[in-house]
Amino acid sequence: MRYAMAGLLVCAGMFAARSEASVVIGGTRVVYPAQDKEVTIKLNNEGSKPALVQVWLDDGDEKSTPDAAKVPFTVSPPIFRMDPGKGQAVRVVYTKEALPTDKETLFWVNVLEVPPKASDDGRNLLQFAFRTRIKLFFRPPGLAGEVNAAPEKLTWKLVNGEGGKGVALQVTNPTPYHVNFAHVGLKIGERSVTEKGGGMVVPGGTCTFPLKELTSRPSGDVKAQFDVITDYGAVNTMVQPLAP
Repeated sequence: MRYAMAGLLVCAGMFAARSEASVVIGGTRVVYPAQDKEVTIKLNNEGSKPALVQVWLDDGDEKSTPDAAKVPFTVSPPIFRMDPGKGQAVRVVYTKEALPTDKETLFWVNVLEVPPKASDDGRNLLQFAFRTRIKLFFRPPGLAGEVNAAPEKLTWKLVNGEGGKGVALQVTNPTPYHVNFAHVGLKIGERSVTEKGGGMVVPGGTCTFPLKELTSRPSGDVKAQFDVITDYGAVNTMVQPLAP
């Protein structure tokens, strides 16, 4: 089962498909304060059938398998059955290997749901296992500044797009926190130009977002407009001046 990543399980001929995930994670991200002994991730089976669930962490390799992932955490229980309408608390414990103390470190929580075998009624079936990945931020104590103030410290500027064509929006993050975006774009006067999809800028890092709607740099009152995702999954819209 450790090799049954999100993907096709059985496929042949004419299909009856089961394509909805039933196991839901209670949150969009996990914050692990380094001083805590453990954190708990809550799962719920909102489907009508039992499911076999496997949980593991990785350090950014989305192709990682539970036996290959090298992370300083243990998960308990790593594999379990969830009956319909039931919940399960999964404990994540830091095993004390050295991690940076001056900034957050990003890991990923993987939740793999394997549906029960379909009844054999003579039909060919298409069944899927579903893997959900959410971010886990390992946060040392005493970091400079406050996590909620980190978006205000970002620096934004317009740059050339890839290959020198078009326009892109570049953000620099001087803080020790990861800043996550639901959307990134510009506010040009009263008009908003927003790219679909979000992204993230790492502590001390720089990230560039292409603005495909624009072919040249806009003039007038132009500011960065972005939606920040908080620790609790809330989305806050912010507008900031661009750097020269």
